Amino acid sequence: MNRGRLELLGTGTSQGVPVIGCDCAVCRSDDVRDKRLRSAAYISTADVKFNIDIGTDFRMQMLRAGLTDTDAVFITHEHIDHINGLDDIRPINYLHEKSIPVYCEERVAMELRKRYAYIFDNHPYPGLPQISIHIVSPGDTVSFGKLNVEVLRVFHGSLPILGFKMGDVCYLTDVKSLPDQTLNAINQCNTLITSSLHRKPHHSHMNLSESILLASQLKVPKVYFIHCSHQMGKYATVNKTLPEGVELAYDGLSLDFSY
Repeated sequence: MNRGRLELLGTGTSQGVPVIGCDCAVCRSDDVRDKRLRSAAYISTADVKFNIDIGTDFRMQMLRAGLTDTDAVFITHEHIDHINGLDDIRPINYLHEKSIPVYCEERVAMELRKRYAYIFDNHPYPGLPQISIHIVSPGDTVSFGKLNVEVLRVFHGSLPILGFKMGDVCYLTDVKSLPDQTLNAINQCNTLITSSLHRKPHHSHMNLSESILLASQLKVPKVYFIHCSHQMGKYATVNKTLPEGVELAYDGLSLDFSY
């Protein structure tokens, strides 16, 4: 049995928490657990270290966590808060003299090539990000030594996106619904990280009651909620109300897993 670590670099929504100009109790909170950068994760094992999503806060997340390297980036989907930090991969290219593989679906790859056309130009400007795109689909497995990263299907409203299973931990963000194959994969895990936007119904995200219902229907001992907006409420208040085995996550939370 091998051990790895998953660190949550961010646990907030596309706006982050606090939100610019908002004076609600959560945005004014002094509790560091109420300060949420955009949702993203960093996985490290003896075989590999990689990021899941590379959003707007990627630079600050890496600096805050004291991280200076990555071997790959896995992207769940093409929304801005999950890809908008791609240009900040450059210092890692320079420092470690390597190109970084980016794993994503074909649709997402097309968006990256469109939005970051300068990276893929036939006559690139010196100093651009050095990446290579690798297409993955649900059911695929990407192996790094002894670690297998299993690619799962997630539905973000009507948009099909990706989740990832690493050993006995599963990371799913922007969830509204899950197919049976993904539910079966989750039930092989000891830890699930999944999203819970806030308390009100939403067309493309689970709200708190839906996320709790999902957790109750699974056989996973520990469930953490990410992608939480300021409308969720304060960490210390909400966390007390959650069922046993379910917690709100927070930026900087590190979890060990087996693979």
